[in-house]
Amino acid sequence: MLVIKRNSSEVTFDITKIIAAVTKANNVVDESERMTPMQIRRIAESVELACQKTNRSLSVEEIQDLVEKQIMAHGAFEVAKRYITYRYTRSLVRKSNTTDDRILSLIECNNEEAKQENSNKNPTVNSVQRDYMAGEVSRDITNRILLPQDIVDAHNEGIIHFHDTDYYAQHMHNCDLVNLEDMLQNGTVISGTMIEKPHSFSTACNIATQIIAQVASNQYGGQSISLTHLAPFVEISRQRIRREVAEELRDLAVSPDEATVSKLVEKRLREEIKRGVQTIQYQVVTLLTTNGQAPFVTVFMYLGEATDPQQKKDLAMIIEETLEQRYQGVKNEEGVWVTPAFPKLIYVLEEDNIHEDSPYYYLTELAAKCTARRMVPDYISEKKMLELKVDKTGTGRCYTCMGCRSFLTPYVDENGNPKYYGRFNQGVVTINLVDVALSSGGNIEKFWQIFDERLELCHRALMCRHERLKGTLSDAAPILWQYGALARLKKGEPIDKLLYGGYSTISLGYAGLYECVKYMTGKSHTDPSATPFALEVMQHMNDACKGWKEKHNIDFSLYGTPLESTTYKFAKCLQRRFGIVEGINDKGYITNSYHIHVTEEIDAFSKLAFESKFQALSPGGAISYVEVPNMQHNLKAVLQVMKFIYDNIMYAELNTKSDYCHECGFDGEIEIVEDDEGKLVWRCPQCGNTNQDKMNVARRTCGYIGTQFWNQGRTQEIKERVLHL
Repeated sequence: MLVIKRNSSEVTFDITKIIAAVTKANNVVDESERMTPMQIRRIAESVELACQKTNRSLSVEEIQDLVEKQIMAHGAFEVAKRYITYRYTRSLVRKSNTTDDRILSLIECNNEEAKQENSNKNPTVNSVQRDYMAGEVSRDITNRILLPQDIVDAHNEGIIHFHDTDYYAQHMHNCDLVNLEDMLQNGTVISGTMIEKPHSFSTACNIATQIIAQVASNQYGGQSISLTHLAPFVEISRQRIRREVAEELRDLAVSPDEATVSKLVEKRLREEIKRGVQTIQYQVVTLLTTNGQAPFVTVFMYLGEATDPQQKKDLAMIIEETLEQRYQGVKNEEGVWVTPAFPKLIYVLEEDNIHEDSPYYYLTELAAKCTARRMVPDYISEKKMLELKVDKTGTGRCYTCMGCRSFLTPYVDENGNPKYYGRFNQGVVTINLVDVALSSGGNIEKFWQIFDERLELCHRALMCRHERLKGTLSDAAPILWQYGALARLKKGEPIDKLLYGGYSTISLGYAGLYECVKYMTGKSHTDPSATPFALEVMQHMNDACKGWKEKHNIDFSLYGTPLESTTYKFAKCLQRRFGIVEGINDKGYITNSYHIHVTEEIDAFSKLAFESKFQALSPGGAISYVEVPNMQHNLKAVLQVMKFIYDNIMYAELNTKSDYCHECGFDGEIEIVEDDEGKLVWRCPQCGNTNQDKMNVARRTCGYIGTQFWNQGRTQEIKERVLHL
C-alpha cells in the first residue's frame, strides 16, 4: 500500500509513523487523560485497515484525518486536541516559506530588496516597516490562497508582473482622479466629521490636503487633483477681503478711490493664495499616509478648465504661486533648499500660453525656469491630446493622468457629458515582452503563438484583479465611495456598477519593447526596418484589450508600465531563464515600456517625435522624457523643447538633476561609481562622500521623482543614460 507525500512522490505505508505521532501527542497530556500503548496500536491498525479498503493511494493529509477520527472514537479528546495542534503547527512551518524571515529582516533593516523597493520610502522608519510587514503577509496570502498557481508561478519567474501583490488581499484599487470639485462644493466627511463648503481659498487648500491624505490611505496608487477646483474659492476670498477692507476703512474714516481699494484687496488676496499653496506643498511633503510615504499626488494646471475669464485669471494666480514655490523648493534638515518628490506638477501647454504673444506666456516661462531647477512640471500638449483622446461624441478631451502616467480612456455619461474626475483604475498586470521574444528563440511564428498565450495569462490575471474588487461595499473606503472622492454611493452599496462600461479602467502593462524588437530583428526599434514590427507588437496588445473589453464590458487599456524595482527583477529573471544574451539581457535592467534605450544616441527632438507614435498606441498611459544637463542658464532651449512637445507629443518631461551633499555643500550632480566590491554607489565629486544619509539626490525613474535611492539595476540604468540635448 502506497502513500502520496506532499511533494507528490509515493512511499510505502509505514504504521510505525502513525504510532510515533500519536504517542508524542499522548505523552504531553495529563496522565489521567493518556491512552495505553495497546490503544494507540489499535488506532494505527484501524487507520491501516481503512486505507486498505479505499483501494487507492491516500495522501498524507487524508491519513492524518483518519488518525484524528480514530483518536476521537476512542474518547481521547485531549490527545486529539494535541494531535490537531501539532498538525496545524507543522502546517504553518511548511507554509511560511520565507515570510517570517523576510519580516524579521525588515525589522532589523537588513533586507536589501525592501530598502530599494520604492525610491520614495525610507525602510528604516517604523511606519514604512509596518507597511512592508503587512505587505509581506498580504503577499504570502495572495500567493498561497488567492491567486491561481500558474499566475503566481509566472509572476515569480518574471514572465508577467502582477503589480502590488502586497495590497491584493484587501479590496483596494490602483489610482484615480479625485473629484475635488464635488467634495469642496458639496461638502464631504473626513473621519466621521462633516466638512462643509469652505468660505475661503486658504481653508479650501487645507481641506484639500486632508482629502489627499485620506484618499492615499485607502488606495495604493497615485491620485490627481486639479487646481481649477480651487479657483472658485479665490473669488470667495476676494469678496470677503473686500468686506473686511471696507469695514477697516470705515473705522478709519478714510474714503480712497476704487482703484486703491482694489489694489489693497488684490494684495491681501495674493497673500492668502500664497498661504494656501504653501499649505498644499508643505502638507503633502510632510504627511505620512498609512503606507509609510508622502501621498503620491499629482497637481494639474490647465487654464482651459476654467469656466469664465475671471476664473481663468484667478487660476493663473494659483498656478503662478504654485510654480514659484516649487522653484524655491523645500528646506532639508540642513536648512538648504532642495527638490521635493511630491506633489508632482503637470502643466498644460495650450494656445493661451504657448506663444510669446499669448496672454499667459509668462506662466510658461516660469514653468521652464522651474523645470530647469526642480525637474517639474511635466507637460501635456492640449493640441495633441485633443487629437488622441476623442470620446464617442467625436470630441477631443484634455485631462490629467492618475499619478505619473496612467490615463483614463475618454468617457461620456448617460447625459452626454464628459466625465473624468471621480474615475479610477482597477489595477495592472504587465507582460514581459523580452521573455516572449527569448522564449520564441527568434522564430516569428512561435513568437506570435507565445505572445497570445502570455496575453491570455495576463487576461486571466487582470480578471482576478477585477473579481477581487467586485462585490466591495462602499463602507470599505467611505472617503472614496460615499463622500465624493470617487462616488456618492449609499452605505452598504457595492461598487460594482463603477467597474463596468468604461467608468473605470483596468490596465495591461508592457515592458521591454526595445529588447524584444532587437532580439527578433537584430535592430533597435528606432531603425526604420524594425519600427513596423515594434508598432505591430503594440497594435497586437491593443487588439487583445479591445477583444477583452467587448467580452466583459470592462475598459481594458494598454499601459506603458513605469518599472521601478521590477526592471531589476525582470532582468535577473531573464538571466536565470535564458543565460546572458548579449545586447538583450546583459544589464541589470530592461527598458521601460516603448522607450528608446537609455544608451542610444539620439537628440531630444528626434526622440520625442519617434516616441509620439507609441504614445498613440498606449492609451492607458504613457510618458516620454529627454535627458538634459543643467539647463538653468539655458531657458531658451527648455522653452524650445516645450514648444516642440506642444506640436508633436501628448505627454513628456525633461530629466535634469537636483542634488546636494551635506558634507561639503556641493549642489552639482552627485555621480555614480563602482566601489571596491563592484557595487554601484553614489559619490560626491567634490568631497568623495558616499554616505547616502548625508546627501540629497533627486532623479526621475518612472515618470516621477525619487529621493530615497534605487536598487542596483535602476542605478545602473541611471548611470548609463545619455544626454539628448
